[in-house]
Amino acid sequence: MTIYDPLRKREVKLTPEEKVRQWAISWLHNELEVPMGRMMSEYSFKYNSLTYRADVMVFDQFAKPIMLVECKAANVKLDGKVIDQIIRYNLSLKIKFILITNGNSTYLCGMNSDGEYHFLNESVKYDLMIND
Repeated sequence: MTIYDPLRKREVKLTPEEKVRQWAISWLHNELEVPMGRMMSEYSFKYNSLTYRADVMVFDQFAKPIMLVECKAANVKLDGKVIDQIIRYNLSLKIKFILITNGNSTYLCGMNSDGEYHFLNESVKYDLMIND
């Protein structure tokens, strides 16, 4: 079974994680008003000479990454190990917003001026992300 990924503009295998990724893309677009053209699936980057891949990356109007999205299958618990993984990814990227989701639970974190992350109680619309 496959599902159409609007970011990669092709059919992809519908795995449990892909189902959550497609939900997240839709949520980012519909709820946070992120333009489809400012997101990328499976964004590759390097850290300590190792290649990593973000499930979804959100970019500002200058193509600078502003949100790193980590998607897990619905049955995966979002625990400290998952949070550590995405923070490790972000050590090289220094992106201001991080979104972690398994489709059942979703956490949005923002980086403060001291470089520390804190959970946000409210969603941040795209326009505020790029103007903050």
